[in-house]
Amino acid sequence: MSRLIAEGLGVMLGDHLVLAGVGASFVTGQVTAILGPNGAGKSTLLACLAGLREPEVGEVRLDDQPILALDPRARAQRLGFIPQTPEIAWAIEVETLVGLGRTPFIGARGLGDDDRAAVAKAMAACEVQALAHRDVTTLSGGERGRVLIARALAGDPQWLLADEPLAGLDPGHALDACALFATMAHDQGRGVIVTLHDLSLAARMADRILVLTDGAVLADGPPAEALSPAVLARAYGVDARLTEGAGGVLIEIVGRAG
Repeated sequence: MSRLIAEGLGVMLGDHLVLAGVGASFVTGQVTAILGPNGAGKSTLLACLAGLREPEVGEVRLDDQPILALDPRARAQRLGFIPQTPEIAWAIEVETLVGLGRTPFIGARGLGDDDRAAVAKAMAACEVQALAHRDVTTLSGGERGRVLIARALAGDPQWLLADEPLAGLDPGHALDACALFATMAHDQGRGVIVTLHDLSLAARMADRILVLTDGAVLADGPPAEALSPAVLARAYGVDARLTEGAGGVLIEIVGRAG
């Protein structure tokens, strides 16, 4: 079992405190969803966990090592990261873009047979084989989202950290992505941490939910506990009802909390 641990993270953006002493420990074999209103610090926390941002206070450790002390190549081999707003400004074929997920493992020789097999497997898992020779800049937002998930999977990471990976996906593909993340965690023993806005999909997919408000942890636990009406009222200012359905916890937003 691998652990990704955040200890007392404090992050400032200008004069604004984005994270205020956030602490949490994540383990492989679980899907964790990080939720919270706009500006709560979700993306900043994920960037710190991925080693892409250094906090002003506190540290992130991958098992026994500070994550920023790891060689960037070694870190990229263990952690796959999907940004919220990726910049893909040049014309590149989908298959080539997915192949970039193998970059931490290859040298000047380029992709070998094992690398190409990993790319094909990742594209099949995300159902983007038919897009293999399309120019990425011509894809819809949802298609591009699936391709970026495939790029991360091609690296066969021990941890997958994804910032709003379901944004732009139609309902069917969003459910497919949820199932894929669950398979990665439960069947393959990986750690999956995602930020989301969709409360119902988070409740359906996640084993554990972390709710942030004003840069601090408001709730941390299984969906029925972390998404209680009291938590949702405080975090989002809404009146909500929770019921148990075939897919797990169902959340109905009734209106603004009184």
